[in-house]
Amino acid sequence: MIRPPLPRWLLLPVTAAVVFLGVPLVALLARVPWARLPALLSAPAALDAFWLSLRTCALTTLVALVLGLPLALLLSRGKGRWAAAGRTLATVPMVLPPVVAGLALLVALGRREPLGGWLAASGVDVAFTTTAVVIAQTFVAMPYLVVSVEGALRSTPDDYAIAAATLGASPTTVLRRVSLPLVAPAVASGAALAFARALGEFGATLTFAGSLQGTTRTLPLEIYLQREVDSDTAIALSVVLITIAALLVAVTARFSRGAWGQP
Repeated sequence: MIRPPLPRWLLLPVTAAVVFLGVPLVALLARVPWARLPALLSAPAALDAFWLSLRTCALTTLVALVLGLPLALLLSRGKGRWAAAGRTLATVPMVLPPVVAGLALLVALGRREPLGGWLAASGVDVAFTTTAVVIAQTFVAMPYLVVSVEGALRSTPDDYAIAAATLGASPTTVLRRVSLPLVAPAVASGAALAFARALGEFGATLTFAGSLQGTTRTLPLEIYLQREVDSDTAIALSVVLITIAALLVAVTARFSRGAWGQP
């Protein structure tokens, strides 16, 4: 099917958009001290922040899959007020200011709060620990997975699932062998988006987990700290984040087309 051509006047706003988005990135890359990059990235504080971010983001993505997939499945079938309330609850963290998200988590799980105090008395410290980093990242990142998967599920026909159920397959078998494989690209795309969102999280992490080297200081927090004392290190770490984000965007775009084999 041949698509009709777009109006030529769209080139003007498109060019403005590309310039608007591209100039800051080009300016940042132009300031990178390439000769000193290996030394800057191998500093202990930089390595601690890098590996902490990778570990916590990987765990965040896993938690988002375990909790977000069932929620997306339920919301995709839901109708009425409860479903609307569920979608609102699932998407509100996407639009909350990150510092508000962190404050909400701190009020809920802080050591001086009822629930957090009870956990602390039981020997489980949450706030200002690596666990708090994962919780903060999951809180703001899981909605991206839920929205991605729910949208795919709602647009996928139920014919195959109905046929499998009619032939005697159990609900679990239908889910595992039919429903989830049909939306696998959306699951992969949503997981990549959740990882990327967790990787860039700053406000909620700082508010709820603090900034302790090797424990809660992720890459964004290290970049913010180094911005005041060593701009070269901050720029070098920013390049790392940009590179990882670009790779995740490429993976997401690839999966969003349906499969790796598609052109």
